[in-house]
Amino acid sequence: MAPFPLLLLQRHNPPSRFLPPLKKAKMMMQVNQTARIGFTSFLMSAALVVASGFVLGVVGQEAQPEKPATKRTVSSGRDPFRKYEPPAPSMKRVAGTAAVPTIQERITQYKAQKAAAMNARMAAPKPTTALLLSEIQVIGISRSPRGYAAIVEATPIKLTYVIYPGEPFFDGQLVAIEDNRLVFRRETVFTDGRRERSVEYKPLRQATPVNSLTAPANNQSVATATP
Repeated sequence: MAPFPLLLLQRHNPPSRFLPPLKKAKMMMQVNQTARIGFTSFLMSAALVVASGFVLGVVGQEAQPEKPATKRTVSSGRDPFRKYEPPAPSMKRVAGTAAVPTIQERITQYKAQKAAAMNARMAAPKPTTALLLSEIQVIGISRSPRGYAAIVEATPIKLTYVIYPGEPFFDGQLVAIEDNRLVFRRETVFTDGRRERSVEYKPLRQATPVNSLTAPANNQSVATATP
């Protein structure tokens, strides 16, 4: 026999088998409706989660910068049905020496430089700057208060000059004066702008019956002439 409190609880809440059929049907409908509402809520929550993930993915794709498409070049290669021909050897071009102005053009350029220097109250250039090393002959070497001096003749214009170490020429410079020769530094200019320097020696001209009458003595002073 059940205790007294349990009997009272069963009296107020009778078991479902003792409920009327109508009330039992209503309870089943309420349970089914509650279950349907819960399932619908679950589906809506899942749909919201999927939609939010899709939106985040789209936003992330839009935020990434677009990479430029790399263009791939496909090389067709050599034609297999054509006879192989070796490439032609490339000829290396050698730059030639730059053209040298004529003696008259160089003298005109020297006179223009001299006039510009005089107008600017500057030292005038030496007249030997208009001469090539190949255009001079050493006709004498003497000693002066400034040291060794050389007497040279410009063959194109038949003028004589007294020069000292450091004297500039159109394509070089006098470096040293020795007992029987002059030492020059020649500068060769090429068409590509390259410059090449070399050493050149000019010996003392040997006296002949023709030039011995015109050549000055070693101890005779010769005035510097201007072209």
